[in-house]
Amino acid sequence: MRKHVLVVDDEASMRRVLEIMLKKMDFIVHAAAHGIEALALLDELAIDLIITDLRMPQMSGLEFLEELTARGETAPVIVMTAHGTIDTAVTAMKHGASDYLLRPFDIEVLELAISRAMHTQDVSRENVFLRQQVDHGWEGFIGKSRKMQDVYALIQQVAPTKASVMITGETGTGKELAARAIHRASPRAGKLFVPINCAAIPAEILESELFGYEKGAFTGAAKERIGKFELANGGTIFLDEMTEMPVALQAKLLRVLQESSLERLGSNVTVPLDIRVVVATNRSPALALADGTLREDLFYRVNVVTIDLPPLRERSEDIAMLIRHFYTKHTGKPAPLECITAEAEHELRAYAWPGNVRELENAVERAVILNRSLPLRLENFFPVSQKAKADDLAASGPQSMVDAVERLEKAMIVRALAEAAGNKARAAALLAISERTLWYKIKKYRIEGS
Repeated sequence: MRKHVLVVDDEASMRRVLEIMLKKMDFIVHAAAHGIEALALLDELAIDLIITDLRMPQMSGLEFLEELTARGETAPVIVMTAHGTIDTAVTAMKHGASDYLLRPFDIEVLELAISRAMHTQDVSRENVFLRQQVDHGWEGFIGKSRKMQDVYALIQQVAPTKASVMITGETGTGKELAARAIHRASPRAGKLFVPINCAAIPAEILESELFGYEKGAFTGAAKERIGKFELANGGTIFLDEMTEMPVALQAKLLRVLQESSLERLGSNVTVPLDIRVVVATNRSPALALADGTLREDLFYRVNVVTIDLPPLRERSEDIAMLIRHFYTKHTGKPAPLECITAEAEHELRAYAWPGNVRELENAVERAVILNRSLPLRLENFFPVSQKAKADDLAASGPQSMVDAVERLEKAMIVRALAEAAGNKARAAALLAISERTLWYKIKKYRIEGS
C-alpha cells in the first residue's frame, strides 16, 4: 500500500520541490502552508510521515510538534532546518521529531532520512502489536470471553500430553491458531509444527504429500521425497479439513497412526514415527460420519480430546477488542477507545459473522482503507447490501440451523463468483476455502452458470 506523506512549509516553492521528490519515491503527497492547516488535514487523513519546516507563521514548527504530541499522533516527523540552526533541530527532536534535514538537501539525503524514520516506525508498530496480543489474548488468540477462557484452559490442559486432538469450529474461528498453541505449549515445541490442508491438495497427490515417495515410484517421481509425516517426526502434524481427505486414504492414515510408522510410496522400508497428531474440520463430525466422508475408526483414533472453537456470534463481547486489535494490526497505530461509533459497534455485535474472525478482520481492514479518519462508521465495514441480506435472513422466520447456514453459504458463494467474474480460483480465495471445496459446494447447491 502506498504511503501518505504530509509536507508542511510556508514556502510554496519548497512544498513543490518536496512534492516532486516524494512522488518520484512513490509517495502520495499532501501539503499544508502552516501547522494549523496541517492539523486540519490530520483530522481528515491517515498520514504515515510528516515533513515540516520549523520557522512558519501562525504556528511554529515546535508548537506544531507539541500539538502532535498532545494529540497522540504516531506518524514520524522529519523537521527541516537551515544552516546554523542545529540547536533548534535538536530541540525539535526532544519534542518528538524523529530526524532532521539540513536545507538545502538532495533526494538521496531525503531518502535516507525517510528510511530511518520508517524503520523506527515499523519497530514501534511491531512493539504495539505484540503488546496488544499479550494484553488482550493468549497464544495469538484475542478475546477474554468465558467461552474463549474455556478454550485456553483446555489447550493448556491437553498440550503437555501425547493425546491426539480434534479441533472443530466454523471457517475463520482459528483452528490452526489453536493447533499451533497446542504445539508451542507441548514438550515438542522445539521440533517442527507441520500443517497440511487436506482440502487444498488434489486427492491424487495427497498421499504422496503425506507419506513421501521413492524415486521411480510413479511417473514423474524423478527423485525421492520426504512426506509431511516424516518431516514432522518428533513434532506435531496438523491435518486441516481432514473430512475432505478421500475415504480410501483415511484407511492408510489410520494404519500409520496405529502402527506409528509408515512406508513411502514405492518402498518396503519402514520408517518409525514419533509424532503428535492434531486434526481439524469445519464440518460437524457427526454429519461427516453419517454421510460417509469420515471413517468411524479414524474418528475414534484422532478424537481423544475435542476442542470446539466458538463462532464469533457466540462471543460477541470480544468483538470490540478484536476490532481494536485488527485496527492496530492494519494501521500500526494504537486503537483509541472510540475508534468506531457506538452505532457501528452495536450493529457489529449483532451481526452473525458467518466468516467469523477472518471475516471480521477483512471488514476492519476494509474500514480503515475506506475511512481514513476516526471514528469508523458502520458503512465502512461492509457493503450495505451484504448487511441487508444478513438481516433479511435473520428475520425470515423459524428455520433449522442447517437450512439457515446453507442459505447463507449459497448466497456468499454466488456473491464471490460474481465479484470474481466467474473465476473459481479467485472466488475460492475470496471465501478462504479451497477450489476443490468450492466446486463441491457449487454442485451441492446447484448454482447455475458456474
